[in-house]
Amino acid sequence: MLEVLCGNKSVQRILIFLFVNGRCYGTQLHRLLRIPLTPIQKALLRLEKGGLIVSYYEGKTRYYQFNPAYPLIAEVELLLKKAYTLLPAHEKKDYYVVKEDSSIRLANQENKIQILLAFWEKLLKVAQLTFNAKSREESGWNGKGKGDVVVVKENNNTLIFNEKGSWHGKLGDEVNFTNVFRWTFDRHIGVISLEHLRRGPDHPVFLFHLAPTSKHSLTSVDSHLCDGDTYFGQIHFDRFSLRLNWRVIGPKKNEEIDYYYF
Repeated sequence: MLEVLCGNKSVQRILIFLFVNGRCYGTQLHRLLRIPLTPIQKALLRLEKGGLIVSYYEGKTRYYQFNPAYPLIAEVELLLKKAYTLLPAHEKKDYYVVKEDSSIRLANQENKIQILLAFWEKLLKVAQLTFNAKSREESGWNGKGKGDVVVVKENNNTLIFNEKGSWHGKLGDEVNFTNVFRWTFDRHIGVISLEHLRRGPDHPVFLFHLAPTSKHSLTSVDSHLCDGDTYFGQIHFDRFSLRLNWRVIGPKKNEEIDYYYF
């Protein structure tokens, strides 16, 4: 799609990966995008010499990210967003990185069900929330919110979250909000689904299925498309709180939202 501008498809895939995830390192790209390591290293070096990306170290790992001082960075990101939205749905998932923690690997289905049960018990105890919204679009919304959550247990496999609170934008504006989410536990398949009920319980907006990826995390099984927008989700939980991370990319959206339930 962008080979003519990027020189080759590997550079295109590296740039789209950076756009979706914010940063990367060489062996990560090699593993996830299934590109030989040497061309990746050469491409990253060329992009850094050209000033489009910069690098830094965390421990022994060299990370790369877009250079915020690059004169055309906004235009480049708009082009990459367009390229990403035009990808086939089955390819979009390949560019989203599961933010791993240091937990154990999942050995079998029984382990998965135990993790889902532990997460389900955490959902039952939720009473409050805070969230941070970050958008790279000028027309997007940036700010922080907080509120209360009333959990209604419809049955052993269905929970309704009634959320109500206020959101504060970066410019100081304050807006009240209400949300209604439905969590459904499918014990046979081994997933928990999340739906938004803004159109009512009989017309839910499906967001994603979540499945365990480690002892304390769940990740969307696949990207979800809604009016051209792609939704990804990941949850980390411990004995203190739940963190639900959203990534939304679409024709008019480029957002990341962190929900904290406690």
